[in-house]
Amino acid sequence: MSQFLLSIDQGTTSSRAIVFDQRGTIVTSAQKEFTQFFPADGWVEHDAEEIWETTLSVCREALENAQLQASDIAGIGITNQRETTILWDRATGKPIHKAIVWQDRRTSALCLELKKQGLESQVQDATGLLIDPYFSATKVAWILDQVEGARARAERGELAFGTVDSFLLWRLTGGASHKTDATNASRTLLFNIHSQQWDDAMLAIFRVPKAVLPQVEDSAADFGVTLPEWLGGPVPVAGIAGDQQAALIGQACFRPGMIKSTYGTGCFMILNTGSEALASQNRLLTTVGYRLQGEVTYALEGSIFIAGAAIQWLRDGIALISHARETEAMAQEVGVEHGVYMVPAFTGLGAPYWDPEARGALFGLTRDTGIKDIVTAGLQSVAYQTKDLIHAMEADGAGKPTTLRVDGGMVANNWVVQFLSDVLNVNVDRPAVIETTALGAAYLAGLQVGVYKSLEDIASLWHCERHFSPAMDDGLRDRLYNGWLRAVARVRTAD
Repeated sequence: MSQFLLSIDQGTTSSRAIVFDQRGTIVTSAQKEFTQFFPADGWVEHDAEEIWETTLSVCREALENAQLQASDIAGIGITNQRETTILWDRATGKPIHKAIVWQDRRTSALCLELKKQGLESQVQDATGLLIDPYFSATKVAWILDQVEGARARAERGELAFGTVDSFLLWRLTGGASHKTDATNASRTLLFNIHSQQWDDAMLAIFRVPKAVLPQVEDSAADFGVTLPEWLGGPVPVAGIAGDQQAALIGQACFRPGMIKSTYGTGCFMILNTGSEALASQNRLLTTVGYRLQGEVTYALEGSIFIAGAAIQWLRDGIALISHARETEAMAQEVGVEHGVYMVPAFTGLGAPYWDPEARGALFGLTRDTGIKDIVTAGLQSVAYQTKDLIHAMEADGAGKPTTLRVDGGMVANNWVVQFLSDVLNVNVDRPAVIETTALGAAYLAGLQVGVYKSLEDIASLWHCERHFSPAMDDGLRDRLYNGWLRAVARVRTAD
């Protein structure tokens, strides 16, 4: 049997394909960025066709780079930007509107109205989530209301809804499979995380017809087989998980109390809570960590909308840098205490504030402020936001972590990881493979097709590449973080 696994990592700014061997080592990878659309303030869209085209292209490129055939691949795992919403025509497979991205805030007014109706506690009890534009449900309703005839077509069963994983699976299987996994379903505001079923009450609240919904499977399951023409032969799709849950798996956080934080476009911290769906009193999210063989492992999650995207904005939006790799040397030169704070609330504030109307700002600018200070403030904002999440988890009774496992593109920057350890006053471990999102999807596929026998097999493959310990005195730590809290208070619009 082939021992190679192909992971599709469909992210917010790029599509990637990575081939792993059975030891979890990267054999080769391919990546392509795709277009971001910003049609109005707080609106973010993608072209789902471009997502499909770039995904197929990088899969083919990765196989070619590794000189592998479809028959060499034991299974495909898909991991994806979560909550991003696509509706398509079941007959043609064509989207009826651009994908509305998880960052999009266009449904803020609708969410506010639902909160005013007193529905949030009912929604949170069923889904583990808050009423917020971040999640899929209000995006689905918006498309059905705005595209002429869409709601009637949906009621007739002519349209399909899916997060990005479902859309890619539909295309890969030629429309034979309309499925998702429990982790992605748990991010829609339509899925009851306790009964593990689509929730009729939620469908009524958010006005989403049941006929558009995909079938929900375990995270390792028989999702279907690719059409031979895509990769030169049929390959089973055997694992699916939303990107942050996939990273939890890739980091081998299989025991309750283990915690990881991923630094990609956004930052997402997930704490494994085992069989207990811990209800947050501090505006964190209760979610499905993974579901295997019908057994649900729950997690507590804090979501930060802008992390690496702040560095992308410094590069593309205001051209202060030409490449992210420049930032480490700049920060080393500037140091941690320079008086500038960036609050990157470009699409509102996520956990624990949940303020969709907040907007980004720079504070503390003087005549002495230069490019390097602003860039460093952008890096630091990620650590400060992470500390916000840690405080919220502690307040929910989770306890302070002894070690945080980190991954994602930003953690290649040693300065960022050391500052994170210093600000949190927590040990931070960076694994040998920082592409843990893609790795988690590969592991799920490997479990399903028999490359791995158990989670213990997978855990044995995790290795620490570098350990970071806090080295900052308490006075400086408190002074820096208090400055951050004052900056955040000045951009907030909600209590």
